[in-house]
Amino acid sequence: MNRRQFLYGAGVLLALLFAPLTALSAADTPASASGAGRPNIDRIWLGHRSHDPGKLVVNWMTKEPGDSIVRFGRTAKYGQEVRGVNNTTIHHVEIPLEESGGVYHYSVHTGDQSSKDAVFKAYPTDVLRVAIAADWQGLPDLSAIKQDDVHLLLTAGDNISSIHQLCGAGNKDCVKPYARLIDRYPELFRSVPFMPALGNHDKEMRSRGSKPPEQAVYDIDATAFRRFFELPGEEWKWHFDAPGFDLRFAALDLNHISDFGTTWQASHSFKKDSEQFRWYDELMSDQARKFVVTLYNERNGSMRAQERGAWHNMFRKGTIAITGFGYYAERAEVDGFTYYNTSLSGKGNQYPDSRSKFLKGADSYILLTLTKNPAKMVVEIKGLDGAVLDRKVFGD
Repeated sequence: MNRRQFLYGAGVLLALLFAPLTALSAADTPASASGAGRPNIDRIWLGHRSHDPGKLVVNWMTKEPGDSIVRFGRTAKYGQEVRGVNNTTIHHVEIPLEESGGVYHYSVHTGDQSSKDAVFKAYPTDVLRVAIAADWQGLPDLSAIKQDDVHLLLTAGDNISSIHQLCGAGNKDCVKPYARLIDRYPELFRSVPFMPALGNHDKEMRSRGSKPPEQAVYDIDATAFRRFFELPGEEWKWHFDAPGFDLRFAALDLNHISDFGTTWQASHSFKKDSEQFRWYDELMSDQARKFVVTLYNERNGSMRAQERGAWHNMFRKGTIAITGFGYYAERAEVDGFTYYNTSLSGKGNQYPDSRSKFLKGADSYILLTLTKNPAKMVVEIKGLDGAVLDRKVFGD
């Protein structure tokens, strides 16, 4: 499967979008100067590295290594501070979120550099909105997701085009493509926690070619991805809970499974005796959550057939599965279980699921809206113009 390849102010945004990527230093970080006075830190993104939504990780990059400080609070006066590891250019600092609802203000500091005040929403007590996207290679306008005012942004893989296009062949440590992604949506990433799942493009350190080459094409360990993002557990697979809404997300490393065992192999093993299979089986045996959403980047029909249907049986213990494998929008129903496909580049070749109920060639993402009373999850496939293409309700 080959893959195709708002605001600070107009001046800053244009600079981020059109400045040559070769301006990045060897440490993969740009000069982030404000033009006057103390330099500003501009490349910031939020995330989670624990299963607890009461903790948030603030991430940023600096040109020169230094300390890592986050100041935060309910107002721009802050009042709280957390310090992280010193002498680094990629900064990850976890802060506690002791209250729900409303907003938090924060800024980051490294040496004599700092960021402007930014704001993110605390997790709500009434209605939770989560967007799930895939196939970010084209870096499209995501105004529709911003208008949905989501509390959390996740992916179903393929967050970049490749590593080698910007970093050179075999450079598995290089994070330039991920920095480019953050630069494209600065306001979004500094205001909404972001938790990506892996796709094969996220690990492509050499050109794939027409046949398996001598050297491995993909960095199965996803070194750059794991260096750049802070995610729970081992990061190449993770789960995250929103217990206030009886919700769990599980992200798997499933992509290009037909290439397993060749130099085209992109994912960790998915066999019954594998770490990934055992981890997911144990996770899905825990019936502590009413809603469970599984994320991966492989064709749904192919995946549910693996290990004599064992993967399908595990998926069915949850609520829905979402992939970013195909360049189209789809909902399929199999044995009372719902499979989704979504893509921000959704106008490519279609290979429908044999049990497809909705199929459309459209650039899309998925919006989950959860409420407590009644306990339900509304799943909408939405176009990038904000139109609802498909809608289904799960729960009471």
